[in-house]
Amino acid sequence: MTEKIGKYQIIRTLGKGATAVVYLAEDPDLNRQVAIKLIRFGKDSAAMSRRLRKIFQTEDAIGRRLDHPNIVKVYDAVVEKDQAYLVMEFVDGGALDRFCSINRLLPMHRVIGIIFKCCLALDHAFRQGVVHRDIKPANILLDADDNPRITDFGLGLNLQKDMGQDSTFVMGVGSPAYMSPEQVKNYPLNHKTDLYSLGVLLFQLLTGRLPFRANNPATLVYKIVNMDSPSVCALNPNLPAGLDAIIKKSLEKDLYSRYRNGAAFAKDLSAVRYQMLDEDQTQQDLTHFQTLRKLDFFVDFEDIELWEVLRISRWQEITEKVTLIREGDTHRKFGVIIDGFVEVSTNGRVICRLGSSDVIGEMTFLHPTDTLRHATVVTLERTLFLEVNSAALELASDELRERFNKVLLTRVLARLRDANKVLAKLGQTAVQGSFSASSLGLTPPLELL
Repeated sequence: MTEKIGKYQIIRTLGKGATAVVYLAEDPDLNRQVAIKLIRFGKDSAAMSRRLRKIFQTEDAIGRRLDHPNIVKVYDAVVEKDQAYLVMEFVDGGALDRFCSINRLLPMHRVIGIIFKCCLALDHAFRQGVVHRDIKPANILLDADDNPRITDFGLGLNLQKDMGQDSTFVMGVGSPAYMSPEQVKNYPLNHKTDLYSLGVLLFQLLTGRLPFRANNPATLVYKIVNMDSPSVCALNPNLPAGLDAIIKKSLEKDLYSRYRNGAAFAKDLSAVRYQMLDEDQTQQDLTHFQTLRKLDFFVDFEDIELWEVLRISRWQEITEKVTLIREGDTHRKFGVIIDGFVEVSTNGRVICRLGSSDVIGEMTFLHPTDTLRHATVVTLERTLFLEVNSAALELASDELRERFNKVLLTRVLARLRDANKVLAKLGQTAVQGSFSASSLGLTPPLELL
């Protein structure tokens, strides 16, 4: 590894990208730690070297103009024959991408606080005539105090200088999943493209998935341009309802309907922020996860699937003699009993009693068309119940849906077999055959249950 870059003493490597390496270094003059982005110009491709020089110069020029607590500061820039390096503020923390998976989501109030600050940072950049064009989790660093720092303005668009010069727009700038409709269509951009990308990031940090998913770039572009994103509150029923309207506005395909600036986006977020509890829910989530991990119903679920279950479910503590499901109602509600007992009946007659790790409501959920409830479920004592949001499950990962369907079908078949045994005790004596089908050369009948 390089020991020194210019006057800066290298401490260690922080990260590597397609065109640059970022190092942690010591500034000997000011006795402070800095981050250095080193770009080496390739000898084989003059065009690529020119492109890298332009990206570097853009990041330097834009970085020096932006002065905001939530934007990484640029201290120095040096261009040499074979390489160039940018000296920046060192943020002691990782990027937001580590909090985008379903099993590592941050508490809601922290997510809203982080995106709120990013809104103000982008608003500042806009007022300086700068569009980032590549807002994504990897380009937002987070320190120990939950202060985000937007970095990597190398693909930024200088509105004051570049507007009207089509040659400055490079098709492919940005990360496809976070691109706005106008960006994927190669239309002229303004600051609203960054607000769209920030809305995608907010959606992902709250749900653990992207609003638009596809197996290939063409399908992804089609969805971004033509389809509405799913409801964030359907994917995570624990979120305040007001978030749906905010994310919908940030992801508007029509520029005139989208937030006019970052300040307006931040203002709406601040209103929702007061609807949330400030306590850290991480420990509660971990406790709930460990409880589900011990239940027989979830024994075949992968850990990441179990974390997803927590995001699409409601944890309910219910007193005795409360009706969970009523015969004759129409809905697809179902869930798993964590602790306690319930009674299942139809026409006023008891069918069975269920306890910990048993599922209720699965018959109607599995039926493709009939949502009519044919039984009533009442709690017999204080019961802890995990209600799975069926609408959210339909939008969940393919793996989780397949897992639920398999486990629920297995449970239904087991109950049908138990019911057959009960019916057999009430039935007449069966006819005994003298010969087996196989002995007569016949195909044996299918075992139905």
